[in-house]
Amino acid sequence: MNNLHYFSFSANDHIAHLVLNRPEAMNTMNPTFWRELDEVLTHIQRDGTARALVISSTGKHFSAGMSLDTFSNAIQMDDKSPEGRAAIFDSLTDLQATFTKLESLRIPVVVAIQGGCIGGAVDMVTACCIRYATKDTFFCIQEINIGMVADVGTLQRLPKLMPEAVVKELAYTGRRLKADKALMYGLVNEVFETNDEMQAAAMQCAKEIASKPPIAIWGTKQAIHYTRDHSVEDSLRQMGWLQGAIWSNAHVREAIVAAKEKREAQFPALAPLIPFTSL
Repeated sequence: MNNLHYFSFSANDHIAHLVLNRPEAMNTMNPTFWRELDEVLTHIQRDGTARALVISSTGKHFSAGMSLDTFSNAIQMDDKSPEGRAAIFDSLTDLQATFTKLESLRIPVVVAIQGGCIGGAVDMVTACCIRYATKDTFFCIQEINIGMVADVGTLQRLPKLMPEAVVKELAYTGRRLKADKALMYGLVNEVFETNDEMQAAAMQCAKEIASKPPIAIWGTKQAIHYTRDHSVEDSLRQMGWLQGAIWSNAHVREAIVAAKEKREAQFPALAPLIPFTSL
């Protein structure tokens, strides 16, 4: 992953770190953003060596959201015919699928947010597992302010994370939600005084996740997401199937022995995924 232009990417000690790296443009989401994010997430998903992903950003703002020239150049929003309107649907489906890859990734995703998290950036961070913020962070469902409906995940995921009435207020008015209230409503896990403190906390969280058995983390993420969208009865049934599929006496024994011996536990990585198209 050395040929990236929008992002910088590194992987150390089983932690992948993806950084939005266009601060001069407030990290707006241009076509290069979408292409490279999709490529990186596909790589992480298939590789299997990373046990946690940290996403952070550069500059004053995390991201100002979708770059408006995307719709005038890369995506033609043709509303003059049924064929053009159908193409809008298909184009948005592609964009939605990229952020859904964050949600369905085999490993947890920790995102560190500073300054403005606007429009498409809200779509992005709501697809992550754990959200940290600096005290100057604010969230804004910007789409309503430019005459459109938020369409890449905010309206679908945010009501699962915050009270519905609050989501409606933000979505109808385009008001900013400041970090302290985002913490109060449960959108962010913690608010930090400085960006450095937040970045350190995000990496520490990822380090702790990476110390656990990757297959148990995988199973935990599967169960939480399934429970979010299903009844308790269905989720308990799924949990039985899931636990039966991934249970490992060896992993439990290693975790207990390592704790007693005060050493790092050793667990196998997730198996790499080889797409049929490459065979």
